[in-house]
Amino acid sequence: MQAWQVHENGEPSEVMRLTETGRPVPGDGQVLLRVRAANVNFPDALLCRGQYQVRPPLPFTPGVEICGETEDGRRVLATPALPYGGFAEYALADAAALLPAPKALDDAEAAALHIGYQTGWFGLHRRARLEAGETLLVHAAAGGVGSAAVQLGKAAGATVIGVVGGAEKAAVARELGCDLVVDRRAEDVIATVKAATGGRGADVIYDPVGGEAYAQSAKLVAFEGRIVVVGFASGTIPTPALNHALVKNYAVLGLHWGLYNTKNPELVGHCHEQLTELAARGAIKPLVSERVPLAGAAAAVQKVADGRSTGRIAVTTEVAA
Repeated sequence: MQAWQVHENGEPSEVMRLTETGRPVPGDGQVLLRVRAANVNFPDALLCRGQYQVRPPLPFTPGVEICGETEDGRRVLATPALPYGGFAEYALADAAALLPAPKALDDAEAAALHIGYQTGWFGLHRRARLEAGETLLVHAAAGGVGSAAVQLGKAAGATVIGVVGGAEKAAVARELGCDLVVDRRAEDVIATVKAATGGRGADVIYDPVGGEAYAQSAKLVAFEGRIVVVGFASGTIPTPALNHALVKNYAVLGLHWGLYNTKNPELVGHCHEQLTELAARGAIKPLVSERVPLAGAAAAVQKVADGRSTGRIAVTTEVAA
């Protein structure tokens, strides 16, 4: 089979190599899946760089989110078991963690419903307890993680403010349904959001960026507001000032979605049921901005690493096309 492999850490476009290799052999509790679509996530870039919290042995195949097919023909969603990731014709996955692919979505859309939307659902509903009528601010609103949070926020009845970088991404955020879009490259984020909210700020702030975005969040969070920290795409990990959280009376909530797979897997299944229902009635629909063949995977991962993508980029195998 064909598979992209990383033999040394570095930038994705430099270290990912398309090779011919044997199909992986399932271990105990694992299943072999034919990859129908694999979506590119920022952690794929971090894996290539050796900067992710999980460091699989070299060589490994990146690709942490797929829609695959079992030997008996079932379409399923999975997070592949590294080092046998999804940018290949076949991948391995934990048999107990497979989720049925929603019938309302095609392969690329279904794959995109997994990590980003699970993270969004847990962040907004489990951690922040977002309520209808509240104001939600989403950083990087046009990206894969941010676009999911925007749609979930709208589905929950929130007023959604999207912060983006650039006019193209602003247009995408508006199409996603943001009630207000702030282009951080052309506008003062803090002044614009305060003016739009009458000085109150946002009840819930969803931050996959860190760095300057978190500094803005601390200034924009409302009384009894909640900042949900889901990642550091900026490359800078902020240091929250706890005295500031005390004085302004807000909460900083961390979210590591992957922990639920081991700490409380039943919640992951419940979340998937909720997401499937929302997709079935059209309340959410993953934004797949590009679909590229397997040969284009390295360039796609680099594009996400450089922050030049919107929504999700889906990689499809020649077999599944």
